[in-house]
Formats: sequence, structure tokens, C-alpha cells
Amino acid sequence: MTLRLFNTLTGQLDPLTPADGRALRMYACGPTVYDFGHIGNFRTFLHIDVLRRFLHLSGIQVRHVMNITDVDDKIIRNAAAAGQPIGEYTAPFEEAFFEDLDALRVERPELIPRATDNVPQMVALIQRLEKQGAAYRTEDGSWYFRIAAFPAYGKLSKKDLSGMEDGARVDVDEYEKDSSRDFALWKAAKPGEASWETPLGRGRPGWHIECSAMAMEYLGESFDLHAGGEDLIFPHHENEIAQSETATGRPFARHWMHVRFLLVDGRKMAKSEGNFYTLRDLLLKGYRASAIRLALISVPYRHPINFTFESLTDATGAIDRLRTFRSRLTSGEFPEGQNPAVEAAALAAREAYRAALANDLNTADARAPVFELVRSANTAMDKGEFFAANRESVLQVLADFDRVFDVLEDRDLEATRRALAWAEKSGRMADVAPELKASASISDAEIDTLVAERVEAKKQRNFTRADQIRAQLAEKGIVIEDAKDGTRWKRK
Repeated sequence: MTLRLFNTLTGQLDPLTPADGRALRMYACGPTVYDFGHIGNFRTFLHIDVLRRFLHLSGIQVRHVMNITDVDDKIIRNAAAAGQPIGEYTAPFEEAFFEDLDALRVERPELIPRATDNVPQMVALIQRLEKQGAAYRTEDGSWYFRIAAFPAYGKLSKKDLSGMEDGARVDVDEYEKDSSRDFALWKAAKPGEASWETPLGRGRPGWHIECSAMAMEYLGESFDLHAGGEDLIFPHHENEIAQSETATGRPFARHWMHVRFLLVDGRKMAKSEGNFYTLRDLLLKGYRASAIRLALISVPYRHPINFTFESLTDATGAIDRLRTFRSRLTSGEFPEGQNPAVEAAALAAREAYRAALANDLNTADARAPVFELVRSANTAMDKGEFFAANRESVLQVLADFDRVFDVLEDRDLEATRRALAWAEKSGRMADVAPELKASASISDAEIDTLVAERVEAKKQRNFTRADQIRAQLAEKGIVIEDAKDGTRWKRK
């Protein structure tokens, strides 16, 4: 199925296909590594992960570039306050970002360039703009992009900029004003700031030129898709288009994808509101990384998401249902034969799942047929109407689901233990939920051994020992479930 994805540039659903017929070239704005990422940031990275996974499911190769912004206004300000060089300041936050991506099972892009490693490319792009009369130098040695040189400015954000003041400049990287001004391409060095000696003079790049230069360096002057959060539409992405298309005379990106904002309990997330959460905050509260992943991607990317702790509880329950069903499906003994109704249900679920994702990555509609199949298959099993030959077709639906959603395999303990190690190192152990400490102290293998011992004790009618084991595991936050087709366990 061809993916039809909303294009911010055209304002409609457009087919997303590789221009060269081989690999889809996409650029996604990465993190600015001045602090730990919050769940609003990770919602964007997760939906971009859903996109690339569905493209792979559809047989499309992807060349995905994600930058690391390791020099900008915030980084320079914070590094100076900490008395550190910017590389020393950003390194732990960059490491933490990738640890968090791994915890959330986000696939790594094919290329991850750092801004500080690509300064020559930025300088060359600014020189190119200077030759076209679109870049100019000010008395202090900084360089600016001349907005008037790009008449189509505003075409992405759809802002009416007809009343903009010609020649007015803005120095900061991020701003929210509707009126546009000439923006900084290169900032002259200030005492104590990180800087580079270049033909433009000593200084450092502005934020906007970084992404344009890296995108064109690794994807070419014109590529298939540019993605990011909706907060980047203006001014960042608008400025990328202006400087890139002025330099090349070609469309910068054919397709633009933007992920909507995240609210917490109906309010904007902010430290001042007391509702600001990093991934680590949630892991230390005892929530699973897989549940956080499912909760953040289950609301389609073009809808704002209202994040609540109830949504994490619901996601945990949904994952448990899926994992329990797969365990029943793989370990259960079913009579020989095939039920055509189950086969038809599996085929319909798989088609509906893929069709929902092909329709603007509608993850909510994609979930529904899979969970309906789980319900109907469980009912068929209970009635003795599920047969051995039905197993493979239902497993295939689960495999398709997990190639995109990736929550079936239980890899949560590793993420939890990593968060606990970080909390101990950072003096955050007081923030750790007590039951989390207990659960993380026992491995899956140890649980399997105790569960097997309990099963054997029940066979020997040693119910006292069986109850002791149940209580021992309960103290560690492990729940035992006895079912017709065997005994299963799960972490709370």
C-alpha cells in the first residue's frame, strides 16, 4: 500500500514515495543536547520511528538523517554557566538521549551528523548565499539572511508576512513572532564562546543554517521528506526552506511532516506547572518503557495528545493482553485442522491494520483490528474452535503489528535497571518507587526458576510451598497467573 501522508507544505494528503524509485531520503530534526529529553520530544521521535518502520514494512528502503544540535544559544549559555567547554557539557546529554531512544525501542537513523562536525559545509552554504546577494555581513562580523531575497517566505507556515519590516534583524535562534526578520546565519565570536576561524570570520553557525547544510550534505540539494515537531514549523523550518531554496533554486524537501504537541492532564507541559516529565522520571515511577512507547504512539501524530498516568496504565494493560495472547497462541495445544472463520478474521485484521497506517499513519485505527482479532481468537480458543492450522496466520498479524509498534518482546527490565543506575549515580534514589526497586532486583531467569518450582510443587500437592513462592514473587512485584493452558507471570 502506498502511504498517503499529510504534507504541511501543500496542506493535503500526498503520496509519499522515493523520488529516485529506490530509497526514501528523509531528514528529521534531532535533539538539541542541552538537557534531558522530555516526553513531548520523544513523542516526535517515536512517530518518526513509526513512519520509517511502516515504510520498511511496505518494502521501501529508507535513508534517514537525524542531526545532533551540539552548538546553539542555549548550549553556549548553559555551558558557560557550568564553566565547561560545549563538547564536555553536551556529551552526557547526547549519551542520555541515545539511551532513552534505546529504552523506547526507536530505531537508529542511517546517519547521525553533529553540527560541530559540519561547520565547513555551513560556511560554504553561507558563501553561496552571499554570492547571490541573499546573505550580508554586519559591522560586528555576523552574517544574516536577507528575507526579501526569497519572495515565497511563509509558504510552509502559511503566515501572512506582507507587513514585514525590510532589513530588521533577529539574533536569537528561536522566536515566536509572526512578523519575520532577517535571521542570523553566522554569529560573530563573543568572549568565552565556542567559535571557529573561517573565511566568514571567527564565529559560530546560527541554528537554522545547521540543518540546511547537513540535510543537503547527506541527502542532496532536494530530497523526499523533512520531519519534526510542529513547534519547528516557524521559524526553523521556514528559514531552512528560504536559505536552501535560495541557494539551489530547487525544492528543499517535497514533503513536510509535523508531529503535534503533547499536553499533560490538559495543560501545556512546563516545569513551572509541576507536570514536566522526562523518560527517566516515568521509569523511576515504575512505568514500563514499552507502555510509554505505546501510549505516545497510539494517538495519531496529527492529533494533540493529552498525556495522563491513566493512559500509561491502559497501555500497560494492552501490552499484557497482547503478550498473554501470544504466549497462549505459541504454547497452546490445538486440534488438527483449520477454522475458515479464524483465517478470514486474521486476513481482514492484517489488511485493515496496514490500510490504517497507509492512511496518514493512523495508529489508533491500526490498533483496533489487531485487538479485535485477539478478542475473537481467544473466544475461539475457549470454545475449542481454534485449530493448529490457524496459528500461523494469527502469528503473522502479530508480527506485522510488532514490526511497527514493537511492544511484544519484554525488554523493559534493561531500561528500568539503566534508569535505576542513573538515579543512584545522580542522587535521585529518593524518587524511585519502592516496588520498582524490588522488581528490578530479580531477573527473568530467577522468576522462571521459581515459577517452575511452584508448578512442580502444585503437582506434588505441596500447596504450602506453592503459596510461599507466590508470596515471595509478589513481594518483588511479580504477578502469577494460572490459566487452563499453563502458568504465566508478569511484572506489575
